[in-house]
Amino acid sequence: MIKGLPEKLQKLRSKNGLSQKQVADRIGVSPSIVSGYETGERTPSTDVLLSLSYLYNCSTDYLLGKQNIEPDVTLNTAGLTDKQIQALIALIESIKSE
Repeated sequence: MIKGLPEKLQKLRSKNGLSQKQVADRIGVSPSIVSGYETGERTPSTDVLLSLSYLYNCSTDYLLGKQNIEPDVTLNTAGLTDKQIQALIALIESIKSE
């Protein structure tokens, strides 16, 4: 188990107004697995951590406890498809590089 990860995942999910099912659908796992991550019974794989960081617009360092700075801005992506979310991420990255 990664210290502090379950609490961070619960907080980020609530902050983004998402249900465990919505998170599960977005990252490609079952709701019971998301529940396990949030209770500390399960530890997400590297791929899942990366997906969660994209979903919650935070760094993997934040999720892993290496960085304690919470994300400044979150976007409520409820109701958007994965393709739409990826398009938003690409747009944001292109704006950052200008």
